[in-house]
Amino acid sequence: MGKKVAFVSLGCKVNQYETNAMSQEFIQAGYEVVEFTDVADVYIVNTCTVTNIADRKSRQMLRRVKEINPEAVLVATGCYAQVGKEELEKIEDIDMIIGNNEKKDIVEIIQDYQNEKNAIITDVMHQKEYVEFGTTTYTEKTRAVVKIQDGCDRFCSYCIIPYARGRVRSRKPENVVTEVEQIVDKGIKEIVITGIHIASYGKDFRNEIGLIDLLEELNKIKGLKRIRLGSIEPTIITEEFVSRLSKLEKICDHFHLSLQSGCNETLKRMNRRYTCEEFENGTKLLRKAFPNAALTTDVIVGFPGETDEEFNATCEFLKKIAFYKMHIFKYSQRKGTKAAVMPNQIDGSIKEQRSKVLLNLSDENEEMYNSEYVGKTVEVLFEEKDGDFFKGHTTNYIEVWAKGEGLENVIRMVDIKESCCGHLIGVLTIAND
Repeated sequence: MGKKVAFVSLGCKVNQYETNAMSQEFIQAGYEVVEFTDVADVYIVNTCTVTNIADRKSRQMLRRVKEINPEAVLVATGCYAQVGKEELEKIEDIDMIIGNNEKKDIVEIIQDYQNEKNAIITDVMHQKEYVEFGTTTYTEKTRAVVKIQDGCDRFCSYCIIPYARGRVRSRKPENVVTEVEQIVDKGIKEIVITGIHIASYGKDFRNEIGLIDLLEELNKIKGLKRIRLGSIEPTIITEEFVSRLSKLEKICDHFHLSLQSGCNETLKRMNRRYTCEEFENGTKLLRKAFPNAALTTDVIVGFPGETDEEFNATCEFLKKIAFYKMHIFKYSQRKGTKAAVMPNQIDGSIKEQRSKVLLNLSDENEEMYNSEYVGKTVEVLFEEKDGDFFKGHTTNYIEVWAKGEGLENVIRMVDIKESCCGHLIGVLTIAND
């Protein structure tokens, strides 16, 4: 009987992509991939280290494994493994700690395991080229995450990720195109472009290929219906970029622009390298080119030195932009970053209060935005069944529920009848897929 392997992926879509790539490698080596709660021979935790809370979640998942199977080989990999080896070595149950660069060789590393604790981690800061997995990966039956680059050169003052992922390394465009073509051959209609900092794609190429060039090539792939962008840096939103983007009929009109603060003074301390005015100009360009665009963002509250006046400035800016949704994070000190030793750290109760204010604003924005679609007809890619309904998403990533049969991975037009609990409810129009 073949061996069994189980995975858990924490954090971003890049980890999600790499977890699926690793699982494909194990399948090709004859392993059976099982649920993380099942008994397996090998457990792999793809860790996250974006905050101290992420570190804690990673440790909790690692400690849980031996309760399921004390004899299993437990492997920690990912960003926390890359930068927190000394902390993870204190957890007795962990058998192996593997760095981000070593993920592509994980099957061979596990097969060579000799029942003694070991750490295999190379310095990602010296990695100059993108590391390819040897397999095509996809995440869901209707949507696939496609990684196009790794690393980040921005060094925001609160962020440890450049040290966990290294400098920007872009994937060769022909390799991205090949993988997407293989994904489409599987019947998948939508891809999500992801990376650590996808706006930097091509920065390390000498022939000046950038993100928009890659998107134009992907847009030509027959059978692909939707191209969805992951989080993008506001500075990439120029008139030229938006003009070229708007000509790509497969681009989804949902854009996640990471803001972090709506106050210029706070942005400076964060080392974000743009102003609120520049950010606002980018949103105007996108909304002019994509009238139904849903804009989402990330905001950190309680960053060191954030006064009441700075927080209020952020609130007013967020109201002005009117994002569809906002992901609100309470600032968490991350050892090894400049922000961790900044003066005027904010009390936890103040962070909690400010977080609630912005979460309420986000909920209000979402409800208002969704209500505008009642009475309209939208295109939906259905993904899964939930009771009597099938659930799916519009191009601008609004969740839609409708009754029907055999709708999984089918694109249909839906007449929206009501907005409820963060999603839309409608009825199918005449089939068009």
